[in-house]
Amino acid sequence: MKKCLADFREVWLVDFEFSAPSGERQSPICLAGLSLAGERIRIWEDELLALPYPPYPIDSDTLFVAYYASAEMRCHLNLCWPFPVHVLDLFAEFRCLTNGLFLPSGSGLVGALAYFGLDTIGAEEKDSMRQLAMRGGPWTDQERADLLLYCESDVEALEKLLAKMLPAIDLPRALLRGEFMKAAARIEYAGVPVDMEALATLRQNWKPIQRRLVEIVDANFGVYEGHLFQADRWAAWLARNEIPWPRLPPIKKKAVGHSFQLPPPERLALDSDTFKEMARLYPQVAPIRELRVVLSQLKLNKLAVGADERNRCLLSAFRARTGRNQPSSTQFVFGPSTWIRGLICPSEGDALAYIDWSQQEFGIAAKLSGDLQMQEAYLSGDAYLAFGKQANLIPPEGTKKTHELQRERCKACVLGVQYGIGVHSLAQRLNQSPAHARELILLHHLAYPDFWRWSDQVVDFAMLHNYLRTCFGWRIHVTPLTKATALRNFQMQAHGAEILRLACILATEKGIEVAAPVHDALLVVATEQRIDEVVAQTQAVMVQAGEIVLDGFQLRSEALIVRHPGRYMDPRGELMWARVWEIIEELKGDE
Repeated sequence: MKKCLADFREVWLVDFEFSAPSGERQSPICLAGLSLAGERIRIWEDELLALPYPPYPIDSDTLFVAYYASAEMRCHLNLCWPFPVHVLDLFAEFRCLTNGLFLPSGSGLVGALAYFGLDTIGAEEKDSMRQLAMRGGPWTDQERADLLLYCESDVEALEKLLAKMLPAIDLPRALLRGEFMKAAARIEYAGVPVDMEALATLRQNWKPIQRRLVEIVDANFGVYEGHLFQADRWAAWLARNEIPWPRLPPIKKKAVGHSFQLPPPERLALDSDTFKEMARLYPQVAPIRELRVVLSQLKLNKLAVGADERNRCLLSAFRARTGRNQPSSTQFVFGPSTWIRGLICPSEGDALAYIDWSQQEFGIAAKLSGDLQMQEAYLSGDAYLAFGKQANLIPPEGTKKTHELQRERCKACVLGVQYGIGVHSLAQRLNQSPAHARELILLHHLAYPDFWRWSDQVVDFAMLHNYLRTCFGWRIHVTPLTKATALRNFQMQAHGAEILRLACILATEKGIEVAAPVHDALLVVATEQRIDEVVAQTQAVMVQAGEIVLDGFQLRSEALIVRHPGRYMDPRGELMWARVWEIIEELKGDE
């Protein structure tokens, strides 16, 4: 195992410039490289395309260094070059080093250089050169010279940055993160198969679809005036349906003299996260939540789909504080409203499978905390039902079908209290009294005392040492602004991210076509003849990834297979998908 730079015969710092129209695979324009021994290379597009192999060594005794290395790896794929054996991504390491801290210049290369007090070109100049590359050719002689010089300046900056960062880099774990950037490149290169004909129809009819959706959905609510959502009407509808809704604290008004003023009223929380959570708890809210997304957030023209009918965008690896990916919510097909996922459709002769871990975060919490009761609940196959039985809320013979309501309440409790939900928040989620919520939380404490001891110890450690980290070294800094609930949440989420990354590495190394990682799931594509075999292989590596991170503990997964001409459909979006296509048929009839 390589443990330090001295273990490598050569170290190469490399940067590509490339063009990449929305949804398309990127096309390399030029390359600059610099070895720590002083060797330099600068290669333009025509020479690059003629090279059958990288112009720098990529064997096991060479370290390849880049900033956001999946971009360089996608260039390797485009040029049909093999990957380097060892990749060190200074972006991933900078995110790990500074995660949780405020970075005034961001976490890009310019931000990293600024953090260490190193000189760099201005952000505006860097953006200008990036836009020139993304524009594509043809280029003037001056533009060509400028791009080569800019590309070379980045590798020179990498050399300085590496020297500053090296003392803090845990190389074995950093190389594992580099492995994920190689996997991310393969995933971004593959893309998600999309029904382009359906997407074109949606785009062509989008405005009349929106108008008709308001008429149809709002008929049962009466909360819209034209395209405008009316908060007072929504408050009245909630009152009529006896749905408790989260509220924001009142805005304090400046006192005028000594006159008496009534306190301002609390306002309804109308942000997208609140609607998402309340729609999960109260299904009758879901249509309005979907409509709000359709009207205000869903921008179909921004969905990034290439000429080969594949949705591609940056996974934005390591962007979340937990280390999870954060792809664009407008470019990624899994980003917008759930009904849009109906566009995901395998090509003729192909099939796809959506494979997700079952109750993953509960299983992670059970293993990390060493709580045997929790582990028993997870291994039962239904952790929420098992908790209900362990807490004597559901009889031993109870099932998901016979005690659906009780199980749903147990589920809300389990998912909430792991991350420190309060009594009043849980009561609101359950539409029950605070006394009932308090009893549920107490029952959870009694059922899983080892989990709660561990969870308290996590918070204590974080507050004492000002950081937390995962088994593979992903770290978060604790600041005075960090909430205790975020600290309780971190270990489950961040270890879930480690498991997902490891599964992506193992799957792509086996040649499985991973089209997308989605929080706690993988979307894979194969021929119809091979899909069952590929699903079995994928589930095996998902188990393996969990065992590696959780010291032998096995996490289950479930697979949904879709064969051509079927389409993937998230159950939460089925009703809206059906409504939209009914409207399209109506519009065709009006022509």
